[in-house]
Amino acid sequence: MRGTFRPGAQLTEADIALKLGVSRGPLREAMQRLVQEGLLRSERNRGIFVVSLNPEDVEDIYLSRLVIEQAAVRRIFSNRRKHAGSSAIANMQPALDAMRTAAERGDNAGLTVADQQFHQALVQASASARLQRMANTLLAETRMCMTALEDRYELPQSSVDEHGEILDALRSGELDTTLKSIESHMQTAIRLLVPPDASTH
Repeated sequence: MRGTFRPGAQLTEADIALKLGVSRGPLREAMQRLVQEGLLRSERNRGIFVVSLNPEDVEDIYLSRLVIEQAAVRRIFSNRRKHAGSSAIANMQPALDAMRTAAERGDNAGLTVADQQFHQALVQASASARLQRMANTLLAETRMCMTALEDRYELPQSSVDEHGEILDALRSGELDTTLKSIESHMQTAIRLLVPPDASTH
């Protein structure tokens, strides 16, 4: 996620086990899990490699996140989850504050971490284990996108403002406004990270 292993890099089981100080059995299981989640790819007779995300992948990640986060918001706003909104706000506000501080310092890495905490808090408030599981995998891919394409992620203050709009919409209790603010945020990310001529839409 942090770019220690670059896109396309081959992962050598023995070397990583030695660096982490773990046995190869659990490491092999972990790597296979990451293959299943799409964060690594396995090539027969060649080994395991870090995935390389092309522009279509980046767009797909954000559109998938849009579906999941909007589903989470609908659950938060449903009658049976009537207390979830306040829970989401309570956990999202510190993440937004951390984003603002990171942006003021020009700390892009800190901004990315806080950005992910913000979205994790949103989905977590839905109390859906499946939405959280899918969101976590997509957020890992998002982090990989931002690391690989960090030269295109150049608008920290506007990113803070967009997250503030999402939180304000959630706080207002207006479902449609909240859904639209999330969609606008995801579409902005796609425009920022995906070259216009590479978009599939």
